[in-house]
Amino acid sequence: MTTALRTRILLALSAACAVFPIGAEAAYSGDGNTGIQRLDFIENRRRVERANRLTEEQQKLLADAQEMRKHLRHPLDETQPSPIAFEGDDLTYDERTGDFVAKGHVDIVQLAARRFQGDYVEGNTVRGDVSIPDKAHMLQLTEGQTRVTLDGYRINYNYQKRTGTMAEAKGKVGAYYMTGKRFEFYPDKIVVYDGTQTKCGAEKPDYHLSADVAELYPGDRLVLTNVKFWLKNKVIFTKKRHEVGISHPIQQNFPRAGYDSDDGVWLEQTFEQSIAPRVTAAFHFHVTTKHGWRSHYDLGWQNAGASALVTYGSFEDGDNNWIKKEPSLILGYGHRIGKSPVSYGLYSEYGRWYGSGIHSNHWVYGVSVTHDTIPFHGFGLDLAAGYSVTRESYDRSRVQGMNASAFLTKEFDDRFAAYVGYVYTKNTKANSLFHFNQEDYSKVIQTGMSYRIDKNNRIAVGAKYASGPREWTDVDYYWFHDLHCSQIILRYRSKQNSWKVKWEFTPW
Repeated sequence: MTTALRTRILLALSAACAVFPIGAEAAYSGDGNTGIQRLDFIENRRRVERANRLTEEQQKLLADAQEMRKHLRHPLDETQPSPIAFEGDDLTYDERTGDFVAKGHVDIVQLAARRFQGDYVEGNTVRGDVSIPDKAHMLQLTEGQTRVTLDGYRINYNYQKRTGTMAEAKGKVGAYYMTGKRFEFYPDKIVVYDGTQTKCGAEKPDYHLSADVAELYPGDRLVLTNVKFWLKNKVIFTKKRHEVGISHPIQQNFPRAGYDSDDGVWLEQTFEQSIAPRVTAAFHFHVTTKHGWRSHYDLGWQNAGASALVTYGSFEDGDNNWIKKEPSLILGYGHRIGKSPVSYGLYSEYGRWYGSGIHSNHWVYGVSVTHDTIPFHGFGLDLAAGYSVTRESYDRSRVQGMNASAFLTKEFDDRFAAYVGYVYTKNTKANSLFHFNQEDYSKVIQTGMSYRIDKNNRIAVGAKYASGPREWTDVDYYWFHDLHCSQIILRYRSKQNSWKVKWEFTPW
């Protein structure tokens, strides 16, 4: 997710105080304003859990390392390199020098959960060298380092220094399926030369990135140099440097397309470039058949909990309301209060807005307070409150007041989840100059449910009840269908009798 997009989402949620559990980010989103995104967070967390689930091979490595620990001759010295055990059809070992040669189905296991396999292996236990001159397999589950499952050639590894190389390799490194002419392993990173990266596990992925150099820092970031973004066999754009935050991996670098009853056929894509430390420029391309060009441009800065964003262009909300910012400055700051479960956020936006034939200097500012999810009789309880002020130069209006929300969310099993919540906001379409991102009524109940039919299909319903007219103002139906590297989302808004179909790749 780009800095700009993350800032906008933070501000929008803070203003409504219908916040989600801290730290959650939705890879796939159902869109809409009925709170359905709460179920998206649950579903995408489950996706991460499935992606991180150990394979049988990985489980066996951990079991073998544990069994090896039981048979140590001496107490383990944590200051020394982790011991190894090796076996093969034909073994030769010199106790004086530490040299060894193993032939035929060789298996070398290091206590630190690292495995090497090949038909011919040689090395030295004193120096900590392992060398496989031909075809080789490497598996790594070492604590604090990136998970690795690779097949390649010419492994040279020193398990004392935790450094090594591997040639012509492919497999999975962390969350990425990677290939490379040369892999280099260091204690703090993995470097890949002339390689490819993708999160698509298909034999022939629909999309991938290629780079001259890729540097993967465990639990931190992936840095690519001289990058090409590919759709099938076509390069769609290039960048000199591209960085992905592994701790915040939700980034859309590939096109999304769809159909909307209000917009017609649409296509969008984000292009971003780091231009200075913590400063990112972005172009969010968006074009529709009914409204034409609706893109916007961002220049964003972020440091710790503080952020600043200058944006110019067109934006659309969940009710298909469009606004143009010409431009707008958005400031934000968020921080946890000590070691408490409470966090606060300060936000402000000032800019020239245009919509429905009206130009106005739009200024909104406020504060929000959120509480970490509270376990409550098997449910998750999310509470938030805030205060905001909105000023408009066009009619010299000023709308101010409290806003608050309370939601209960429940995961009944691996397939079924549901939520219900109450939202109060002072700002509504009735008292706001612009309807963009505004509720129809100040007091609403949001509820919904999601059910996974099978591995590739999930259905959901999101609804909103307004206490003012005492009626259901929104009832939205969703169908999520997974392809091998992408997802199709079908949304039907029954109260508005409108359709939206969205197709997007697995988020990078």
